[in-house]
Formats: sequence, C-alpha cells, structure tokens
Amino acid sequence: MIIIILFFLIMMLTGCATAPKVNGGDDMALADPYEKINRLSYNFTDSIDRIFLEPAVNVYTEYVPGAAQRSVGNFYDNLSYPSVVLNAFLQGKIRQGFEDGLRFIVNSTIGLFGLFDMATHMGLAENDEDFGQTLGVWGVDAGSYLFIPMLGPNNERDISDIPISIATNVLFYAGYMVGATVLAPLTVLGAIDKRARLSGPMRIRDQAALDPYLFVREASMQQREYLIYDGSPPLEIYNELFQDNLLQSNFIDEVSD
Repeated sequence: MIIIILFFLIMMLTGCATAPKVNGGDDMALADPYEKINRLSYNFTDSIDRIFLEPAVNVYTEYVPGAAQRSVGNFYDNLSYPSVVLNAFLQGKIRQGFEDGLRFIVNSTIGLFGLFDMATHMGLAENDEDFGQTLGVWGVDAGSYLFIPMLGPNNERDISDIPISIATNVLFYAGYMVGATVLAPLTVLGAIDKRARLSGPMRIRDQAALDPYLFVREASMQQREYLIYDGSPPLEIYNELFQDNLLQSNFIDEVSD
C-alpha cells in the first residue's frame, strides 16, 4: 500500500513539473521553477533536523564508539544493497551486478547481517547505484529540481527511485516478520545513522554557504551527474561547472562590494 501511494504521488509530481529547463534542457542546468515551494520544503526539513535529529545525532556520535557506528552504517548499507544489484544489471553492468550480488551474500552471512564489511576485505568493492541513475544512463532527462520534505534534494527523474528503494530494501520485508515494535526503533536508528554521515557536509554548508539552499541544490545536482557517469562526466559537464562557479564568484564579489 505504501508503494502504491508513493507511486501515485510521484506520478502527480512528475505530471505537474513540466516547466522547461534552461540551456537547451541540459541536465546540469536544471531550472528551478518551484524555488518558492522548494525553499519552504527546505526550511521545514532544516527546522525538523535542527530540533529533533541534530541533538540525537550529537548524542549518538559522542557516546557511541566509532567502531560501533561503522557497524551500524554497514548494517543499513547492506539492507539497501539489493537496489544496487538490481540497478547494476539494469544499466548493463553485468559483471558488476554479479559482484554486487556476491557482496550482499558475503556481508549478509559471513558479515553477520552486514554488521561487518567482509566483502571489501575480499576485494568486492562497494558501489552506489539507484533507479534515478539507471534512468539517467538510459537517457531520461533529469527534469526540474525538487526538494522533497524530509527526503531532501531530488528532481523529476530521481523521485522514481523512492518506491524502488523501498521495495528492494530488506528492512521493508523484515517489518512483516519482526513487527512494528522492532521495526520502529530500527527505522529511527537508520535515520540517525544517515544524518550522522551527513554531519561533515552539513557543517560545511553552515559555515561556507551564503545561501544554504543554493549550496545544497548545486552540490546535489553535481553529485548526481558524477554518479551517473561513474566519476567521469563528459568534458562539456566540466565546462558548465566552470561557468556556474564563475557566475557564483561574480555574484559573491558583487555582494561583497
């Protein structure tokens, strides 16, 4: 039922977000026609984070040993890894798909349900694939930028990954077996773990960004391109990034003057 609701929500958002993109529709020059709504969503999410999540993360990082935090992170990474396996195959990365599948099996068994990353020690590298990247590889345009409340930066193409990620996460099915009394704490711990991993970038955002919203938007867009091209974007992407950085520098100079 949750997947069906999310699916219809995504279809509605995609159908409504039809504004044209700038610079000939290039993915790296996404228009932000919903900036007012996106900023409201960003501010709401940021407020919830600072009131509830940030204090919990501070306690978590201060009192939980680093080794235990790594095991918690490994555990949640492993739960969501079937999505990586699936999307590797969908992108035509057959060898990587089999290696990712083997990685999931090794960490789920020898690694004690993913608490220990034994696969990396065996030479099975960790990869990052999702359905949004798959659509990008297939040539689907990114569309307009969207900031989803509590989920963060996104776009019309990448929101399609939300139901796929849920459907391929082991925790989703484990909930039917262990019940809500166990699933709820695991979900909360997962949110705290994810937020703890973002503490560094968010600290940089708070210290360096004149406009945190723009900082998050540009950084997320560039990161998505980096992932889609497996760390080797076309040369024209670099040219656009240079132009964007030049414009931002000029803006900062004007503000300073």
